[in-house]
Amino acid sequence: MAEIPAIFHDLLITKTPLAHLATIMPNGSPQVTPLWFDYTGGRIRVNSAKGRVKSRNMTEGAPVALSIVDPDNAYRYIQIRGTVSKTTTDGADAHIDALAKKYLGVDSYPYRSPTEIRMIFEITPTSVQVMG
Repeated sequence: MAEIPAIFHDLLITKTPLAHLATIMPNGSPQVTPLWFDYTGGRIRVNSAKGRVKSRNMTEGAPVALSIVDPDNAYRYIQIRGTVSKTTTDGADAHIDALAKKYLGVDSYPYRSPTEIRMIFEITPTSVQVMG
């Protein structure tokens, strides 16, 4: 597992930048989505509804990349390459609520559909580049 320099932990923990997540489609083409994330235990966690394009692309072991730009300085960023190390529905509803609290300041994710099944995707960094 690649380590993210401590001087950049503010982008992962205290600030609220979006991460741009790149996944690979079945035909080999890239797909990019801006999304919320959190950072725990050296890993990035993202949340999505089952069946969405990024969810279908993020099977365990799948390669992904994230770009996270400092909202206060566009020339300070982290690029993380890694693999999806875990996928689960356990705790996914609580996780999206925690992300809604972090990003929107609300207790419950306001865009939830009653039919969706939420999933957590844990990403283990294998390569990290920083600037700024």
